[in-house]
Amino acid sequence: MSRHTLIAIVFAGALLAGCDMVTGAMGIELPEKVAAVREAEGKAVGGACRHAGRAIEDCYTMNKKAEKAAVFAGWRDMNDYMRENKIEPVTPQMGSKIATAEAGAAVATGGADEAPAEGAPAKAKPGAKSVSRKAKALDS
Repeated sequence: MSRHTLIAIVFAGALLAGCDMVTGAMGIELPEKVAAVREAEGKAVGGACRHAGRAIEDCYTMNKKAEKAAVFAGWRDMNDYMRENKIEPVTPQMGSKIATAEAGAAVATGGADEAPAEGAPAKAKPGAKSVSRKAKALDS
């Protein structure tokens, strides 16, 4: 084998070994990496939902973009962990009114006579002017 051939093989091997680093630096996302990140995020969401004492169905409703299989896997893993270590769920302090409002909005049929869920903004009537908080503060 000639010296030039050996150098070319070593150089080509070095380029191929750094392929993941090059594509990451160029901003190209590999599908395998994207799938792994989505699965990890789904598991984290599911685990957090279980730790907060939320039902899996509520977790699905509040996190529509997360993959359901990954969310369930995270929820189940956290459930097993909490049972083994006798950990009680932590009730969420922030966002409980928001979650209630979102769940109520998803269930509501949108009738004009219905009252909005607690913490949900009231629906504007057709033709009514919208006044921002900033404008209200300036009027005060």
